[in-house]
Amino acid sequence: MDFTHIAVAAGERWQRRAHVREPNLEKIRNGNAIGAESPQRVQARLARLSQAAVLPAARMHGLAPLTEAIGLERVQGNADFLDMNFVELALAVARFVGRINIRSSLGRSIGYGTGFMVSPTLLLTNHHVLDSADTAAVSEVEFDYQNDRAGRQLPIVGFKLEPQRFFMTDAALDFTLVAVAAQSARGIALNRYGWSRLIGTQGKVLLGEPLNIIQHPRGEAKQLVLRSNELVDLFDDFAHYVTDTEPGSSGSPVYNDQWEVVALHHAGVPSRDAQGRLLTRDGSVWEEGMDPDLIAWVANEGIRVSSIVNHIQAQPLPPMQAALRDDLLNLTPPSALEAAAAGQAGDAALALAAASAGQGAPAPAAVGSGHAPGHAPVSQPGTATWTIPLTVTVQLGQPAAQVSALAPGAGSFIAPIPAPGGAPAIVVPPVRSALAEALAELARAPQRTYYDAAADGAARAAYYAGFALPPEPAAAYAALHELLTGTHTTQPAYSPAKHLYPWVDLRHTRGGDDIVSIYSGKGFSARALIETDFAIDERRARLRAAVAIPRPGALEAAPVDDDFLEAALPYNCEHVVPQSWFKKREPMRGDLHHLFACEMDCNSFRGNTPFFDFTDFGEIVRTDCGKREPGKFEPGSGKGAVARATLYFLLRYPGMIDRSASEYTPDRIAMLLAWHAADAVTDYERHRNAAIFEKQGNRNPLIDFPDWAAGIDFVRGLA
Repeated sequence: MDFTHIAVAAGERWQRRAHVREPNLEKIRNGNAIGAESPQRVQARLARLSQAAVLPAARMHGLAPLTEAIGLERVQGNADFLDMNFVELALAVARFVGRINIRSSLGRSIGYGTGFMVSPTLLLTNHHVLDSADTAAVSEVEFDYQNDRAGRQLPIVGFKLEPQRFFMTDAALDFTLVAVAAQSARGIALNRYGWSRLIGTQGKVLLGEPLNIIQHPRGEAKQLVLRSNELVDLFDDFAHYVTDTEPGSSGSPVYNDQWEVVALHHAGVPSRDAQGRLLTRDGSVWEEGMDPDLIAWVANEGIRVSSIVNHIQAQPLPPMQAALRDDLLNLTPPSALEAAAAGQAGDAALALAAASAGQGAPAPAAVGSGHAPGHAPVSQPGTATWTIPLTVTVQLGQPAAQVSALAPGAGSFIAPIPAPGGAPAIVVPPVRSALAEALAELARAPQRTYYDAAADGAARAAYYAGFALPPEPAAAYAALHELLTGTHTTQPAYSPAKHLYPWVDLRHTRGGDDIVSIYSGKGFSARALIETDFAIDERRARLRAAVAIPRPGALEAAPVDDDFLEAALPYNCEHVVPQSWFKKREPMRGDLHHLFACEMDCNSFRGNTPFFDFTDFGEIVRTDCGKREPGKFEPGSGKGAVARATLYFLLRYPGMIDRSASEYTPDRIAMLLAWHAADAVTDYERHRNAAIFEKQGNRNPLIDFPDWAAGIDFVRGLA
């Protein structure tokens, strides 16, 4: 589903309800919350409040129930105190909520949402999170992705979704209901987490009451938003609520103070003027043809639980699915505290069993690892394994004393490479000499000055000697293009393991030889990356050769689909200007100024979409890599660096980027300039610039002279 359509529809509903909402809000602000509701709804709310007080009292040996007077006072907003067990209940209910890891058919993580258990078997989320049974079949829900009281991440427990057992979705109400496997890959039972009942009757909340949301914002660890959302309208199938907090994730449960589910969170509400026209963030009128994500946002919208329950009840289902629906509608869950106690007992039993087996506590599963949680890849002695997402095992070699010649015809010797300055020698795997050269350059890194400001200053002065930036922006663009093109004397072919990872993209602040993913900020070993990259390259060559073998009876070999090969065996390298935009041609493909190390999940998550700056209230797919909607991607980190790299590309290669929404429009160039101005040049970028200058002869002037950016007409670089 097109989420822009969802948001625009939410804005239309917000606008249509203004004549009802605003007078009610005035009553609430003036202390007359009861006057904003009908007597019937007030009585229904009081009845539920009294029931919510009586049930726990019966379990707690005779505590008196709340009186109607106290209930009335509470819904009028005259008392804002809560029992201490409110927080305990919040933590208990939070166990029912999980992060949905949305995967592609190839098993890659392509985004995250939030979902929560609503029966012993069924999970509820948005239709725009899981829009089909096919998507659900390759995705999973992850529980316990949260931090403990000491700030340590708990082990993540992943459960497969089973749409073949139950799957119901509705685009209009934007919900999906799907069955969850009874056990995780590690044998942990789903029933240890508990569930929130969906209550179809009225009286769960009144206007002006606070709401609570449990969510995985941006796909991050679970977070609670307690009493920071105020219900401002309730009508038909929808609830509107306002908040000054960060927007919740799609598919989050919206609770009242008694921890009953009130709504399924699904969208932001765009701002409109008195004439009903959409407004942008700067207050101007949004017009058809403008980018929808320029729209300003004023509130959030959820789907009322009563509407979802009514829809679920009305659907004809085969017997087995009808039985699961009956569980949802009729079973009474244990109290949240009882469910939490049972789950904690299960946690303790698992820990005891693991300790008895000498295994230690279960480790958190790596997100997007390609392995089921708890099932790590197994490496043989002398080997190392990385998941990428297929598993490639690379022989690391043997100690020098055990080195011997390979069998005749098998290849080269496994020989140690001496490192200068007394650094440990590197044992090179039996692969081509380019790997040996890359590892040798990496071995020299600790003995080199990471960034020599004085030497780079002299090199910069020599590079720009005799150059003066013209005052007219078009002339400035032309002059810099000529400079960058004329000095690009060496044009290395694309090989990041050889040219990028051993020195150019290192981060000395993370230990001297570490690589950091440009979009997520996560670090990993440069050596492992280099070795894996060469192993992938060899695997690609073997696969290409296998694909090219003619079939029996065929006149010629089938053509090799390089796009398929790239998808099956992607490099851990990001082109900030996607390769498809310039058809993977050199020198663009190998130009180091716009190449950065990148996690495969982030590389896949971005795809070939242009950069974009999302609003805070937009309901978008979020991960550690950033935020994404179709045709739009905002990095999670490194925005200044990738902006400067993109602007360099526009200077160096005019006409290679289309002037279109699928690549870059003039307003997106202004956004890149804003990122450049907001995110100062770092020593990491200065190091890169100096190292690339040594390798290919030209520099990025936006790193050397950041102030020049304001005087250059970068739009001239668009086709």
